[in-house]
Amino acid sequence: MNKSKSIIILRVVLVVSVVISMFFVPWQLVKAWILPLPETIEEQLDEAIGHGFDGMVVYVDQAKKPPQFYASGLHHRESETPAQPDALFKIASISKLYDAVAVTKLVNDGKLSLDKTIADYLPELVGRIEYAETITLRLMIQHRSGIPNFTNTPNFWASPTKTYNESLSLILDKPANFEPDEDYEYCNTNYLLINKIMDDVLGYNNFQFKREQFLKPLGLYNTFGSLNDVVLDDVMSGYHLGYPFDLKEEDYGMVATAEDVGIFLRALNDGSLFEEGEQEIYASLYKYEHSGWVPGYQSFAKYYEELDTVVVLFYSTTDEKLYNWNLSEIINKRIKKIIQHKS
Repeated sequence: MNKSKSIIILRVVLVVSVVISMFFVPWQLVKAWILPLPETIEEQLDEAIGHGFDGMVVYVDQAKKPPQFYASGLHHRESETPAQPDALFKIASISKLYDAVAVTKLVNDGKLSLDKTIADYLPELVGRIEYAETITLRLMIQHRSGIPNFTNTPNFWASPTKTYNESLSLILDKPANFEPDEDYEYCNTNYLLINKIMDDVLGYNNFQFKREQFLKPLGLYNTFGSLNDVVLDDVMSGYHLGYPFDLKEEDYGMVATAEDVGIFLRALNDGSLFEEGEQEIYASLYKYEHSGWVPGYQSFAKYYEELDTVVVLFYSTTDEKLYNWNLSEIINKRIKKIIQHKS
């Protein structure tokens, strides 16, 4: 085959790939959206498994009703263990809500100041992080610092960092994405630094502070700071499309049951989690629901104010192009509609 024919074939392949990416995947999402709405949450979960998720867990807490627990699919693919509603799950960035609450309590106690800067708390980073002298704790919590996001490093998830220093090294000496408080950009580096600041101020791991201050008082004994603190078989397996192995053993921070996340979210939204003066601080800082993503694990902690309902949703399958993320958002909305119809 001559060179010109090879180029033509390559161009055809590229065009076909673009067409598939533009039309095939969206139509799969449209199908999930327009299917008749099931009558029950159980049926919706089973439908979601049919769309390609390995396993799914949902917790629903409607005001004045007993909490409801749901699971479908598999807890572990190889053993074909059924999904369990009390399984532990990697909650990823949902943990930022817990971080924001911990900061709130430390601020209320006078141990942290929202107006102090990186230069105040981590002076060794002056000259290594641009605008360290003007980036405040408040701006980091609110994702308005302009610091580059270390998890946006090319191919980061192919070989994730394991330590604070490894993660920080990915963004040191790099220019800011914008000047502090001039824009918003979701950034995991902000919370990497916030956790370091809390550890330094406390003199011990800040998860212990969270446990003492609000996890134990709320009875959240199935919330942990690390995989090192749990029985691994209790953790739901996670899978990433195109990668053949279970990702359960990869440690990405906090793990919890859907029920524990739901109880925390209820207390966050009704204010029972806070001491006097704390709710006003938190309300000025951060939001009241969150989602999370790490390879193999998608999680959503939602509060529907109009329904006075907490819904926590765990999905155990991810993909590189976030098709499954978009699909899960559709399923989340369908579950909300089912709850509305039954209210």
